[in-house]
Amino acid sequence: MTGYPESIGPYHITGKLGEGGMGVVYSAHDSRLDRPVALKMILASGDDESGRKRFLREAQAAARVNHPNICRLYDIGEEGGRPFLVMELLEGEPLANRLTRGPMLVPEAVQIILSVLSALSALHRCSIVHRDLKPSNVFLSTQGVKLLDFGLAKPVASHQTSESATEIDLTQPGAIAATPRYASPEQLTGKPVDARSDLFSAASMLFEMLAGKQAFQGNSQIEIFHAILYESPPSLSGSPAALAVNRILHRAMEKDPDGRFQDADAMAAELRAVMRLEDTSARVETRSIKKLIVLPFRALRADPDTDFLAFSLPEAITASLTGLSSLVVRSSLAAARFSNGAPDLKELAREADVDVVLTGTLLRAGSELRLTTQLVEAPAGTLVWSRASQVELRDIFQLQDTLVRGVVESLALPLTVGERRMLAHDAPANPSAYDLYLRANELDRDRKNVLVALELHEQCVQKDPSYAPAWARLGRARWLSDKYSTGSAERLAAADSALRRALELNPDLALAHQLYTPIQVDQGHALDALTRLLRRLHISRNEAELFAGLTHVCRYCGLLQASVAAHSEARRLDPKVSTSVVHTYIMLGDYQAALDAGRDNYGIDMPMCLAMLGRVDEAIQLLKDNEPPPEFRIAQLYTTAFRALLEGNREESIRCSDELMGDNFRDPEGWYHQARQLAYLSEAEPALKALSRAVELGFCCYPPMVRDPWFDPMRGYPEFTQILNRARTQHQEALNAFTAEGGESLLGVREPSSAR
Repeated sequence: MTGYPESIGPYHITGKLGEGGMGVVYSAHDSRLDRPVALKMILASGDDESGRKRFLREAQAAARVNHPNICRLYDIGEEGGRPFLVMELLEGEPLANRLTRGPMLVPEAVQIILSVLSALSALHRCSIVHRDLKPSNVFLSTQGVKLLDFGLAKPVASHQTSESATEIDLTQPGAIAATPRYASPEQLTGKPVDARSDLFSAASMLFEMLAGKQAFQGNSQIEIFHAILYESPPSLSGSPAALAVNRILHRAMEKDPDGRFQDADAMAAELRAVMRLEDTSARVETRSIKKLIVLPFRALRADPDTDFLAFSLPEAITASLTGLSSLVVRSSLAAARFSNGAPDLKELAREADVDVVLTGTLLRAGSELRLTTQLVEAPAGTLVWSRASQVELRDIFQLQDTLVRGVVESLALPLTVGERRMLAHDAPANPSAYDLYLRANELDRDRKNVLVALELHEQCVQKDPSYAPAWARLGRARWLSDKYSTGSAERLAAADSALRRALELNPDLALAHQLYTPIQVDQGHALDALTRLLRRLHISRNEAELFAGLTHVCRYCGLLQASVAAHSEARRLDPKVSTSVVHTYIMLGDYQAALDAGRDNYGIDMPMCLAMLGRVDEAIQLLKDNEPPPEFRIAQLYTTAFRALLEGNREESIRCSDELMGDNFRDPEGWYHQARQLAYLSEAEPALKALSRAVELGFCCYPPMVRDPWFDPMRGYPEFTQILNRARTQHQEALNAFTAEGGESLLGVREPSSAR
């Protein structure tokens, strides 16, 4: 007795290769064509007529795809009412077997997944989603990587049409087979499934290949479901290649399909870039990262002397925790969105993409403050700790310090020596200075109060000149209060001095690194800012605001692909973080992408995009509806010059530009746009002056200068060529610095050289 039939249809069975819940696989011989084959007999749909027809229909669809990384399907048939598949017989082993021997090096793992992605690309082009990617369905054969098992594959239209997308029916036999450790969130929740679901599963496999453990852990299906739906896999660390793969994996495993790569080719392109990096042969390490949001505290009774603490104390706690390598902290701006009433933890976990929430209530009692805080897991609501504190108002800083340490200890966050030093570094010298600091921070939430906040910041550093966070906030207030009004070079220098003082007091202060970037850029020191941010990000990679700053600086340096990648990384760390990627898309000439990215932005960028897309009337109306107030004189001249150009009022546009450029206008990118507008109006001399000034101030975004048609009237001028050569030289210097400081590995991009 062999334990298997002698033949199935015209195929002579020669052995049994394996058996599972869905069916059994035999080796067989095709006597008609005299070749060995593998034959899979499907068992689950034997008594289900509709299931049998569905299986045969889907197998026919899969058979249409011919690709070297897809196991060839030779034939389909039925035997005794049970369907079977006939496939090429492969020599080698499943990926699942290889994984039992431990993790892989980056080159081996990436090469395998590139083959899988190539197969997926072919399937997706034929509108087929595999839906069951897992290591046992990837075969490492002597002929290369082969994708197997299309038992769950299903035709599907483009993901843009959700009505036609395939959905998992959890009651369908085989819809979730075994433990679904590689299923996408939409598969588990019964939502429409498209090609991006396969990319999630492919990324889950790649994580396991590198880390030696599965991306989503759990001892039961419920625990695994929870991890897939709400938790992020640990981060990979080690070599530059490992860090680049980590960024790619976390994007591919976004809970929302819109946040992932939109097709297999896009994911493959980024992985190919990894293979060009150095140290790809180093092994990777994994570390778990928590994502925390500190919500505004709730005042139990209104009190004008302490109400400001409801926002300013959580913001101070957020700033203290930012920069830890094992913690991602959502910004206070993101937290402010959830300030009304008791939070819905499920909504909060989904919207803010967090797994831990700190909440609290405040109550003034004479000269004391009662604060009750809770640290809870989201979305489950499991209480991590609860703490009731009562302190004198003058001891608020000690309360902040206690809460920060409580978060670190309760989450068991591993701290480096530098991180321990950072947490203990900044303490105000006296209570009144800290009170001023918190009150000024509350005023900073609204730019209309910037002058009042500035005065409080000045008072704070006078009382305590050794408190680094106060110097950082003061620098921002000095810069912001002046940028759109008078444009004073002296105030800009004073802002720079304050930020440099903050970094002298504490070189690791994340807040200072965040706030210093626009000041450096406005001073014409974009290259210095680029170097500083890259060095800081190699130390602490979890600060969304630093990647947002890198988005800004890379654009100034003409590193446009890097700018977009930095924006993507910032949004991965904090989906609500604000970046200037709209302006990057404008520099790339992709005005629709800029418009889509900046729907809520009503500066000059949205009207510019509308105008460049031919929607001039809409652009003019938007400029009229959002005209800057008179006190922001520089901003008013800037927007009026552009609006007059669109309206065909040449004289008014030139007049506003002349007045703007004759004043203390210091915005390097603004000078570029003035040059662009004047060139469009064929005002050669002022256009050349404006472009030269932009480059002089450090705006060396060379690529759009070369290709923007608005500069065409200037291209015959020798002076224009000279300015372009200066911009190209500076751009190349920035590219060299970007490469030398590890920017390519940090962002996973390689910028083209400007040299010709």
